[in-house]
Amino acid sequence: MSQGAITETERVGPVGLTRRGLLIGLPLTLAACQVGPAALNNPYDIYGPITTEPFPIPAVDLSQINPVYYRAVVPVPGHIPNNPGEIVVDPFNRYLFLVLPDNMCIRYGCGVGRDGFGWSGHAYVGRKAEWPTWTPPAEMVARDPLARPWANGMPGGPQNPLGARALYLYRGYADTLYRIHGTNQPASIGLAMSSGCIRMLNQDAIHLYSLVPVGTKVTVLAA
Repeated sequence: MSQGAITETERVGPVGLTRRGLLIGLPLTLAACQVGPAALNNPYDIYGPITTEPFPIPAVDLSQINPVYYRAVVPVPGHIPNNPGEIVVDPFNRYLFLVLPDNMCIRYGCGVGRDGFGWSGHAYVGRKAEWPTWTPPAEMVARDPLARPWANGMPGGPQNPLGARALYLYRGYADTLYRIHGTNQPASIGLAMSSGCIRMLNQDAIHLYSLVPVGTKVTVLAA
């Protein structure tokens, strides 16, 4: 799923983000995006249709989603790192957390890698893209006949498996080929069925994308 090397301006890792910078910048961003509890208490508002994108995004069929996976602002759970500005993925419970100041976090439901494709460890957001091109890795092209027609890339759009947004995960200067991205399969949220990428509802992927800069640290816990 690689889309090439990062540019000089994107070539930053977690060390490029200071705690002071996060504590100053993150609350302003969050305030501008209205992520307080009052903004997150109605799933029909959160997951309604979006008509301002290049491709219209339909409302999520909430009958397909377990309510425990609705976006919410909650206290930071005791089993995840409490570092404001960090993304933490909990594959066992199928949650992605964006840690906020003051011991709070935004919790999103997600889909994770199926058996044999899960992973854990540290990475950082090396690149971001709206309506990204999907380029399946050679290994996926070899094993999946549905991926073969797109060996040279599928343009962004409603049928693209990366959905409306993608955060590209890097270690050092190397693309891990793992992504945090939207999905055109909302029923997969809460399940382990991906090839290692972290799936989110498109509405949630857009929300997270608006809050995190290139360089954001990402920790994926052991399942």
